[in-house]
Amino acid sequence: MSRRTFHRASEAERREDLIAATLDCIAEFGIQGATVRQIAARAGVTGGLIRHYFESKDQMMQAAYREMMASMTSGSIEAANSAGTAKQRLGRFIDANHSATVTDPRMLSLWAAFIGHIPHDPIFAAIHREHYTAILTALENLLRDFFTENQRQEEIARSRHHTVALTGLLDGLWLEASLANDLFAEGELSALAFRSVEALLGLKSGELSPSDNNMPGTGRHPATDPTEKDI
Repeated sequence: MSRRTFHRASEAERREDLIAATLDCIAEFGIQGATVRQIAARAGVTGGLIRHYFESKDQMMQAAYREMMASMTSGSIEAANSAGTAKQRLGRFIDANHSATVTDPRMLSLWAAFIGHIPHDPIFAAIHREHYTAILTALENLLRDFFTENQRQEEIARSRHHTVALTGLLDGLWLEASLANDLFAEGELSALAFRSVEALLGLKSGELSPSDNNMPGTGRHPATDPTEKDI
């Protein structure tokens, strides 16, 4: 287990280092296996210093879960609230769900370690609800804008329905990408996500083409057909 290089840091930076070390240890050993001693060693600090920032191991785990959820959802929320047409923003939102950060196997390990605590721990449940509600709200507002932009007024009232269905679809593809990415061609699952969202929203095939959403910092933009080769 590697130890982080010591450097004189501010209190905020030191707390961030401790949360990062906590996530590293959880990914490697699980929540029960990640001890305060291991976390201190990974962060390059003493156990006493940890108690300066966190009253207990539980509080440290809660902070780590909040950080993990923010990492998983922030890119999608930023895409939903970004500049441009609703169509462009929706494309970026889909793309953000397949970014390297989100589909990193380490992220799946962390998610699996934390998810069992949600039904039994009210604080974990509240953290989960906070971030899940935030991404649902961002997507629902985006879909309302999309239906308004495309003069599909009859669909605005069903925005919540589409939001939940689309979230479930993207979550399922995220699991596929995280668990068995080696079984799929480069860009295959991302392309499938675009096609599936088009079908879900009653759009023509290719209407949400990633090429229309090519802005810096939005992740990968694979070809609509994963078998296409660059010419």
